[in-house]
Amino acid sequence: MLNTDIAMGLARVTEAAALCSAKFMGRGDKIAADQAAVDGMEKAFAMMPVRGTVVIGEGEMDNAPMLYIGQNVGIGEKNMPEMDIAVDPLDGTILIAKGLPNAIAVVAMGPKGSLFHAPDMYMKKIAVGPGAKGAIDINKSAKDNILNVAKALNKEVEELTIIVQERERHDYIVEAAREVGARVKLFGEGDVAAILACGFENTGIDIFMGTGGAPEGVIAAAAIKCLGGEMQAKLEPHTEEEKQRCKDMGIEDVDKVLLIDDLVKNDDVYFAATGITDCDLLRGVVYSKNDWAATHSIVMRSKTGTVRFVEAHHDLNRSSLVVK
Repeated sequence: MLNTDIAMGLARVTEAAALCSAKFMGRGDKIAADQAAVDGMEKAFAMMPVRGTVVIGEGEMDNAPMLYIGQNVGIGEKNMPEMDIAVDPLDGTILIAKGLPNAIAVVAMGPKGSLFHAPDMYMKKIAVGPGAKGAIDINKSAKDNILNVAKALNKEVEELTIIVQERERHDYIVEAAREVGARVKLFGEGDVAAILACGFENTGIDIFMGTGGAPEGVIAAAAIKCLGGEMQAKLEPHTEEEKQRCKDMGIEDVDKVLLIDDLVKNDDVYFAATGITDCDLLRGVVYSKNDWAATHSIVMRSKTGTVRFVEAHHDLNRSSLVVK
């Protein structure tokens, strides 16, 4: 079995989720859009040449009928590799319901035991591309991190762009950026797309900072690892119940700084994403006449450093990726 088969298979998995959910753009129904993405992704996974187990998914088995944590996916023959699977069939349900940018379908995959089993809670994150590797420290102030990244990239601080989710809890980051004169790009939803964008120079985004979902943090960490960048994180349990959930999942020190090798514990992981609506890095699904659609995806492997951009054109009447 060729590793390119796995890589391109993952691209088909995210393409399927994107194609199935994109028709709901702007229709105000985030639940239907999410369900369509899940349906498409699960169908495509059935053709993957792996023995996969979902470690980050749509929730626990009792609450998620498909792509639930612990679900086996893939063809599943004994000679196929055992893999951890982390999925977000639609990162940005509110975005697609409103027809806004930054909705994507994403998957991360690595050998069994390689992906951090993140509890469903908040996680503080900071991420940069390879040019600023070694310049971030999640325990330092936002101001210090901004100045250190600017220095590492050999940029004037006024040329540096920080991407931050527009939330009140992030006001301190915005204030620090404005104090030193850095540029700020705010986004509404979609952590994974925002973190992915900071790994590429041509997006103009240099650093991600903020607090968002922990499961999304692990998926994004796989992307940053494939790109040779750096990411750090800290879990932020807000209740005793969340602290106990961490302990139940084997996380004794909830205050530990999670480095990228804690989040992604193997040097041979895969990441794939397909744009559903337009993003900084990926174009969204575009429909054309006679039931054709175009998708724009990225698929990466950390072991080889290979980054593929895949533009695909699908005949929706014949495509095996589309759930009718």
